[in-house]
Amino acid sequence: MSITATYRVQLRGDCFTLADAAAIAEYLDDLGISHVYLSPILTATTGSTHGYDVTDVTRVSPALGGREALVALSRAVRECGMGIVVDLVPNHVGVAQPRENAWWWDVLTHGRRSEYADFFDIDWSADNGADGRLALPVVGSDADLAALTVDRSGPEPLLAFYEHRFPIAPGTDAAEPVSVHDAQSYRLVPWDSGLIGYRRFFAVSELAGIRQEDPRVFEASHRELRSWVADGLIDGVRIDHPDGLSDPAQYLDRLRNVIGADRWLVVEKILGHSEPLDDHLPIEGTTGYDALAELGGVFVDPSGAPALTALSASRTGDRGDAAWIHAHETAVKKDVAGTILAPEVRRLVRAIRAETGTDCDSEDVRDAVVDVVAAMPVYRSDYSPLAGLAARVIGDVARREPQRSDALSALGAALIAGGEAATRFQQVCGAVMAKSVEDCLFYRTARLVSLQEVGGNPANVGVSPAEFHLAAAERASRWPRAMTTLSTHDTKRGEDVRARIGILSQVPDLWAECVDQWERIAPSPDPATGLFLWQNLFGVWPVDGRAAADVPDFRDRVHAYAEKAVREAGTRTSWNDVNDDFERDLHRWLDTVLDGTVGKALGSLCTQLAPHAWSDALGQKLLQLCGPGIPDVYQGTELWEDSLVDPDNRRPVDYDVRRDLLAGLGTPPVDAMGAAKMHVVRTALRLRRDRPDSFAGGTYAPIFASGAAAEHLVGFLRGRADAAPDVVALATRHSVGVEQRGWGDTTVTLPAGTWTDLLTSHAYPGGPVDVAALFSRYPVALLAL
Repeated sequence: MSITATYRVQLRGDCFTLADAAAIAEYLDDLGISHVYLSPILTATTGSTHGYDVTDVTRVSPALGGREALVALSRAVRECGMGIVVDLVPNHVGVAQPRENAWWWDVLTHGRRSEYADFFDIDWSADNGADGRLALPVVGSDADLAALTVDRSGPEPLLAFYEHRFPIAPGTDAAEPVSVHDAQSYRLVPWDSGLIGYRRFFAVSELAGIRQEDPRVFEASHRELRSWVADGLIDGVRIDHPDGLSDPAQYLDRLRNVIGADRWLVVEKILGHSEPLDDHLPIEGTTGYDALAELGGVFVDPSGAPALTALSASRTGDRGDAAWIHAHETAVKKDVAGTILAPEVRRLVRAIRAETGTDCDSEDVRDAVVDVVAAMPVYRSDYSPLAGLAARVIGDVARREPQRSDALSALGAALIAGGEAATRFQQVCGAVMAKSVEDCLFYRTARLVSLQEVGGNPANVGVSPAEFHLAAAERASRWPRAMTTLSTHDTKRGEDVRARIGILSQVPDLWAECVDQWERIAPSPDPATGLFLWQNLFGVWPVDGRAAADVPDFRDRVHAYAEKAVREAGTRTSWNDVNDDFERDLHRWLDTVLDGTVGKALGSLCTQLAPHAWSDALGQKLLQLCGPGIPDVYQGTELWEDSLVDPDNRRPVDYDVRRDLLAGLGTPPVDAMGAAKMHVVRTALRLRRDRPDSFAGGTYAPIFASGAAAEHLVGFLRGRADAAPDVVALATRHSVGVEQRGWGDTTVTLPAGTWTDLLTSHAYPGGPVDVAALFSRYPVALLAL
């Protein structure tokens, strides 16, 4: 079955199970979707709201309905002519509740004698800081070990630390609790001790890395997937975080053998700003963050950059431009490598010294490693197109820091050897990149926060049409079945929130004036935090006539987001060192904004600029749905949405509202802006499904306007590889200028034939068409022969 578009659903045992997904199959079919794209469905930690903390890889989650529900869902979607894509998590498993993970529990019980000891990437070395035992960061301090007890209420005794329970090895439970603890293969250590006995997912101690490079681990963790393939239940796989694996290319080769040549395979590979995707990998492409940056960026006005830079500099001392970001990225990466990821760096250093026999002491090697990791511009450098990158980065560091020559030579020798140290180096690079840039720096700078997205580059304000078209054309020719996206469960803001914030690039002087007024009336507790949060408030503020304070859950959502943002930034407070006074001031300020005159002024500005935000939101949606690649529609985004970062973007979706609206969409035109987005989505998706050869594998060519406002139109032609184009997608960009000056004499020339705008049913002959007439109803047009 041909894959033309996916629809991502976030499954949750408490509110949206596999049965609930089956219940919306007909709705998704009516919308024009070809495949339902499921969040992880294997058994996860009890109460998990995301599923990425899998505890049992051998069965479909009972909380989601189990295998029977998966079979029923497969049957339901196939009756509608659709298929299923599953999200697989190969890098790590959940260990927050040790008893729920049989492999982990067995390792804790039997230590190195466990049959699963080699399934995890555990540091059993004598110099690991935990006397060769498995260090578990659980207690507050070593003194807390006095609070240990032995819980004998169940069938077997357990070591207890408040609500935590750990196994006791057979024959070791006769002594008092601390002595029992000392007899185990694990050691409970303070959470801030810097001792971690296993590779983690980034810095998340509740997620333990597993060794997919071991064929036994691969077979055991993919047995259930094999059965889904054998029973014809699934049609594609999305791979979570392949960069954390020992050898992503080897893993993907094995996986391709499991799922077969014809099933769709995409990977959550976050590309660097100029990094090409490795075309040696047996995949269809990435999950689309690269496309997200292009699709949103072409609507951002680069002419607003100087004013936004000046505003950021004047209010925070942070210009937020390329030079500032580069300098601070390096500094933050060094800090992260030396703090929350220090255990991973130390383990890498030990491997380098052991493999090379270098005379350099640990500190020198550590400093060299940190300098190189901080300078690495990508998640990992061992993909084929990046050959030579590690050498260049090490060379640059050597020229800047000649005193590190010997230590850098040791690092180079270890990378050449291709052993444990080389593997750990690549894994550490990715973890440092993610935790320092996306999860820290992007919360500290605030020139234009809509650019601060996974895989994004906030140093560049706006994507030119030429850059946009070249990237799209390359995707059409090289990666025609890669996923494209605008929103995911990992995006920092939903697509419509980013679109509205992006409008500020068109009105930077107005924005600066508003921020100045608001700060005088309701000064934020910190200038950088204020500038960051003003933009996010602007992005999510309701424009439906209701006061923000009257919108259900809005206040709680804003407070929760702000608290997460300032803790991720780590400048005034943090997750590990909460500044209660600052956070109290922050929450008090938010309430002042929500309930006072500033909130009314903010709402007025949002209402004034809302039509331009809608224009950009519809524009990027149409270009995504009709552009090269396989578009994913994240749950609920067929209507306007105001999501912020997780867990906000995983809120349950009201499908009754969407069903009713979809059923009520009559003959075009559709005037209500909420319905307009669904109208665009349904029209584009159905066209893709009706003409699959004009999209995935089809041709791509830019189309340009002529006249006074030509730069305000962006669009392209699509068509079958063996025929002339039969689809044209057009969108308005930088609509504030259009509102001020109009389209004037601007025209766009259509190829020969009679073209019908599927959004309005208006027909146009080939040749020059007046753009003002074309966009008289909507800021977008979708024309087909």
